[in-house]
Amino acid sequence: MTTSWDLAIIGAGSAGYAAALRGAQLGLSVALFDDTPVGGTCLHRGCIPTKAWLQAAKVRRTVEKARTFGIAATLDGTDAEAIRTYADGVVGGLHRGLTGLLSARGVTVIAERATLRADDHGPAVEAGAATHRARAVLVATGAAPLTLGLPVDGRRILTSEHALRLTDLPGRAIVVGGGVIGVEFASLWADLGVAVTLVEAMDALLPSEEPGHSRVLARELARRGVDLRLGAGIESAEVDGDGVSATVGGERLTADVLLVAVGRRPATSGLHLEESGVRLSQSGHIEVDDNLQTSVRGVFAAGDVVAGPQLAHRGYAHGMFVAERVALLQGKSHDRPALPADADIPRVTYSSPQVASVGLTAEQAGDGAQVADYHLTGNGRALLLRSPGERETGVIRLVRSAEGQIVGMHAVGEDVAELIAEGALLVGWRAAPEDLAGIVHPHPTLGEAIAEAGWALTGRPLHMHD
Repeated sequence: MTTSWDLAIIGAGSAGYAAALRGAQLGLSVALFDDTPVGGTCLHRGCIPTKAWLQAAKVRRTVEKARTFGIAATLDGTDAEAIRTYADGVVGGLHRGLTGLLSARGVTVIAERATLRADDHGPAVEAGAATHRARAVLVATGAAPLTLGLPVDGRRILTSEHALRLTDLPGRAIVVGGGVIGVEFASLWADLGVAVTLVEAMDALLPSEEPGHSRVLARELARRGVDLRLGAGIESAEVDGDGVSATVGGERLTADVLLVAVGRRPATSGLHLEESGVRLSQSGHIEVDDNLQTSVRGVFAAGDVVAGPQLAHRGYAHGMFVAERVALLQGKSHDRPALPADADIPRVTYSSPQVASVGLTAEQAGDGAQVADYHLTGNGRALLLRSPGERETGVIRLVRSAEGQIVGMHAVGEDVAELIAEGALLVGWRAAPEDLAGIVHPHPTLGEAIAEAGWALTGRPLHMHD
């Protein structure tokens, strides 16, 4: 059986379903293929359930600190299975909403594993016994956890996907990897009462972030009891009775579980990509041009299968761009879409404290760049968010290029994730600090810190020393 579509999409994660929704909106006939539930890793096994666990951890931490705010409260325990049920409820509601939206837009969802086929007749998707011809095909199959060759069994040696399905919290955990995933799990487990050892081969956590902000994060994690092993790689790991043992920097460590959180690899195997003429890089990423088109005419790639930051919102942006590009090429739209640069896409680590950034670091901005750091010790809202006696409040940094534009914003502190959208606007619009100076920010909010840093760059700081 053969059918035909304007756009066929392999993968129903962030990039894939965004392309489907936008394509249908533009009048394209769209088929979306995936043998797993729509929403992909982010919705079901990543972003959303992880943040649910982080929210539960924040609540527990708040109860523990309640008396410092004058509130009498008692912590009676932590029910991991109930937390998982709470996370599943959030995921389920979002999944039902997404499924209904795809149906309402007229997207045909085909719940089968699909592979690419490209021949003299153009691109196609094969699923089950059917061949689906398409004027354009998008590959958006996401990424899968890296394991470093360690013997992952899903019980004692885990990936993040296994960790989200635990019904009992471990007493002790080793987390391997000081990137976003490792830091988030180390933070939430520590706040849930787990004794955590965090192992990172580099000398700093979140090495792509501003070094000073990484140090603030490290100090706060250490204050909350996380045993940081920086500059030390894991040499081996094995299940040992009812636990796990690992060799780190020549030292044997034991724990109930070990989490491998060293990043994710593109999920490009088994799709017949190379057989169809699609070029892959040595890392397994799909090679694309400036329009996300692969080496095969009519075949596009988006999201985590394309080298760059692995972010759900980058996937949304990629997917919408491809849909708009395909609509333009097929004469169903006259608007030429613009693909956002990776540097202009904000990044957030939802640990406690949070780390958020967009654009260039001070080092990347080069000679002649200026920075303004506003320490949140002068911000009323930040002081209200911390517990009495806590020292770390965080920092907001704006980076100004030699040409005078704001090219970066970097933040560390409680709830700073909610600020980074404004940073993305400033960086994306290449605003000058003088443009920011005329925008009145409400008081008392964390957002005032952005205004304060902007005033400092114009040479007229208010709540900070000249």
